[in-house]
Amino acid sequence: MSSTVNIFPERSPLPSRELMIKHLRTAIKTANRAKTLLHKHPFGCILVGPDNEEVLISQGNIDTLNHAESTLCRIAWSNFPPEFLWKCTLYTNFEPCVMCFGSCYWSNIGRIVYGAEEQKLLQLTNDNPENMTLNLDSRSVAARGQKDIQIIGPFDELFEEIIKDHKDFWNH
Repeated sequence: MSSTVNIFPERSPLPSRELMIKHLRTAIKTANRAKTLLHKHPFGCILVGPDNEEVLISQGNIDTLNHAESTLCRIAWSNFPPEFLWKCTLYTNFEPCVMCFGSCYWSNIGRIVYGAEEQKLLQLTNDNPENMTLNLDSRSVAARGQKDIQIIGPFDELFEEIIKDHKDFWNH
């Protein structure tokens, strides 16, 4: 196991649980928008600035290789310096998959807050060919990295809100 390196040790203060829930609900709305307006998989995320208030970017799912989180990370990386991103927080309705966590890692986003676990998504989608979910949680992936990315979640009180769009989508 590798040790973590804090290239940018200063972080934004940890937001309150109420503020995290507020931002997660914005990510859920972004996922709903991806599903209802664009007919995409119901995943959504937002990037919140170091002040823990300002939403800098919101992104819904695009396709299999352009998940909401990985797309947001590419946009963030091209618009903000890494030391700024380290102080930002990515909020997402579901725990990032391996690809999306890797995008957060490489774009230097310092904190991830998710609503529901990857394992719960696997239970919802089962063997659906449109979502071949890897059974690998983000904390296990983070443990193999060299950055001390904060991971906060799940928020069980939001579970029904999160899976509502998924129940409709995956059972079509």
